[in-house]
Amino acid sequence: MTSTQSNSKGVAVVTGSAQGIGRGIAIRLAGDGYDIVINDLESNKENLEEVKKEIAANFPERRVLAVLGNVSVEEDVKGLVESAVKEFGSLNVFVANAGISRSKSLLETTSDDFESVLSVNAKGTFYSYKYAAQQMVAQGEGGRIIGASSLAGKKGLASLSAYCASKFAVRGLTQSAAIELGRNGITVNAYAPGTIQTSMCKFQDLCVNIQW
Repeated sequence: MTSTQSNSKGVAVVTGSAQGIGRGIAIRLAGDGYDIVINDLESNKENLEEVKKEIAANFPERRVLAVLGNVSVEEDVKGLVESAVKEFGSLNVFVANAGISRSKSLLETTSDDFESVLSVNAKGTFYSYKYAAQQMVAQGEGGRIIGASSLAGKKGLASLSAYCASKFAVRGLTQSAAIELGRNGITVNAYAPGTIQTSMCKFQDLCVNIQW
């Protein structure tokens, strides 16, 4: 299929949508009338397929495409946007939701810990914004880009130094992108939830290394 169906509000991509907040966003957007491209890691393929089935079952008029990939890999994000456009003809909404966390004290946090969290949460958001924006600018019809910050992107928290740094970074990326892209009719915003009972966080607020 190469064009958006007439009864669709547009095409929305949601990263990290095999579970948690991303899953909820994808299902809600489908219910709101968008054709959906869901995305997550290869290791979450089974969960991603379940989300695809759920959308298809509850919103049979909507089209849904599952694309595997890692947002910290530039070619994967570029390919995600290309796959969405190839399948559905356009890109109207991009939700850069994917993220990970490691709960360690500053003294225990290793370079690998810090780099892996920043790679997914900050660099992955950068790639998402960049390639979504390139496509939307080329289309000339505006668009909506949304990133995942956090209350931890507004206030530092103990044992979450890497995560907080990455979510503060998302705020800066979002504000800069919004200034640059507004002239093209593209809005860029970020949401900042508190602790949500998903598989990313244990109920004692200790975050584990699972893609959000």
